[in-house]
Amino acid sequence: MREEYRVAAEMLGGEFDRLHSPGYWTNLLARRFIVRLSKQLQPLGICAGQFGPLVWLWERDGRTQAELCRCLAVEQSTMARTLTRMERDGLIRREPDPDDRRRALVRLTDKARELQSQALKVAHEVNREAFFGLSREDAELFFRLSRRMIANLNNVEVDR
Repeated sequence: MREEYRVAAEMLGGEFDRLHSPGYWTNLLARRFIVRLSKQLQPLGICAGQFGPLVWLWERDGRTQAELCRCLAVEQSTMARTLTRMERDGLIRREPDPDDRRRALVRLTDKARELQSQALKVAHEVNREAFFGLSREDAELFFRLSRRMIANLNNVEVDR
């Protein structure tokens, strides 16, 4: 066993313990973010599940459904339902990709563009609420550790 895995095994103990499970805590944290974000976005007519695709489309409009799936790490079926709801709500439209007629490009509507500033302010406020009382060092450590753990989990070819 590589040294890194031995240390991780020692830190986490021999058996699953919810209170010492990074998965438990990150899941709980993500759920709290979703609940808070949903409540704050509701007056704008946006649900939390629509926020992720909107952020990626605000950064670069005209992505494909497959691109959005990769960006958000969700299944095609989940993204298809989300985009259908967003289309129904007047946030996006789909148009044929001129380079490949088998694909559709997801485009923002004027309505979605008009909501961008307000929605991003809401998300920023939720982030500030979550970081309340943390030092700059704590915040930087959170981002550094999160990126590292995501990279660890993305690396499925790890040699143990």
